[in-house]
Amino acid sequence: MPRIVTLCVALALLPIGVRAVEPATATNIPQAAINAAGELRERALKDDVAYALVDDLTTRIGPRLAGGENDLAAREWMIAKFKALGFDKVWTEPVSYPKWVRRSESAAIVAPFAQSLAATALGYSAATPPGGLDAEVIGFDSLDAMKAAPDYQVKGKIVYLGIPRMRALSDGRDYGTGSTVRVTGPELAAAKGAAAFLLRSVGSDNNRLAHTGVTHFTDPAKAIPAAAISNPDADLLDNMLKLGTPVKLHLALDCGIEGSYNGANVIAEITGRSRPREYFLTGGHLDSWDLGTGAIDDGAGVAITTAAAHLIGQLRERPARSIRVVAFANEESGLFGGKAYATQNHNEIGKAILGAESDGGADRILKLTATVKPEARAAIGQIAAALAPLGIEYDANAPGSGGSDLSAVHAVGMAGLSLHQDTTRYFDWHHTANDTLDKIDPVQLRQNVAAYAVAMFLAASAEGDFGSAAGAFADDKGEH
Repeated sequence: MPRIVTLCVALALLPIGVRAVEPATATNIPQAAINAAGELRERALKDDVAYALVDDLTTRIGPRLAGGENDLAAREWMIAKFKALGFDKVWTEPVSYPKWVRRSESAAIVAPFAQSLAATALGYSAATPPGGLDAEVIGFDSLDAMKAAPDYQVKGKIVYLGIPRMRALSDGRDYGTGSTVRVTGPELAAAKGAAAFLLRSVGSDNNRLAHTGVTHFTDPAKAIPAAAISNPDADLLDNMLKLGTPVKLHLALDCGIEGSYNGANVIAEITGRSRPREYFLTGGHLDSWDLGTGAIDDGAGVAITTAAAHLIGQLRERPARSIRVVAFANEESGLFGGKAYATQNHNEIGKAILGAESDGGADRILKLTATVKPEARAAIGQIAAALAPLGIEYDANAPGSGGSDLSAVHAVGMAGLSLHQDTTRYFDWHHTANDTLDKIDPVQLRQNVAAYAVAMFLAASAEGDFGSAAGAFADDKGEH
């Protein structure tokens, strides 16, 4: 009997519990796909579809506050653009959330020296009484300092958090610290009996423009007025508090929650060649804050991923799997679109082989990170090699959840790929009236499109998967 047959017979006679375990097959990207990705990359670097999209969105629609007057118009615009660009399927999935409205806002120091302040209400802030409120300011330089203060010192006063100004850094790492204060501070101040909450803007600029952003109240009925003031005005208030004389402030906010709103994620797909039910998941969030026109946050992200998918759809031979682009609803006030997508698609999360969302502005991508199964790490390395000519580095030791909205999808089991943009300029304009089209550099925008097109195409062409499955990454601690 030939030796190989003898071995097969012997293995067949082994009890099931002691049979040899087949080694896991490594995910691999065929060389033909890598060659095609190089051509795709060069085409993307000459393509201006993304710029045309964000130009049109900011011109025709403008600011897109979730549940606001432009919410439906933006969705209809997105549906029309997906169809015009030749996507094979376009549909919507419902997303519901509280409807918060902003009508007017103002703030001023009334004593010891009268000074006006550039202020803006934070999302989910309550309104002040008609005509506004006047109260003494009590200042703290951190959340811990406020927590440690006796309640009687805070009661009836306007709590001011004079946190350090954000630094302009390429990785934007200061934002997490500042946004935590913005989100949690007002509720903590309310629990101590504060009349209102005021915050140094979470931004790296020195413009006299305030940065808005969401806050959180577990019980909306217990919400208090909450606002941010510009960095120069925060410096002014800090200086006045240092004098040791009581500082009194007038705050007038006309805003608040008006019931609930039924919105939707807008979804489109470029159908894959041989495994169409599996897909690379990408997109950006269609909503924006209402102070600017939402160009960098996140019109650019929607445009980048849509343009990249459109280029893939024009190829002579499409990848095996589909490319799915989602224009997510209401990311700004609590990731509602991403959470709804995760809930509605969690039973088939394994079909979302890998995901990457663009939500960091429009400046160039600097770094690639990923959270995938071990057997797919080499394939991520292949993607990284194809992105290297774009100046993108690969950190194989750092996780990647896929982006803001996709963090919710990653949490239920989708493998994540994160393309980290240079945010040195981003937090100068983020959540302000300065979020406008002129901040977008067309050359850097094309580099983003090229990176997404290459990553999406190669992942969708892979032989093998990246580990997406229900609960697959439950222990992932996410990006730093």
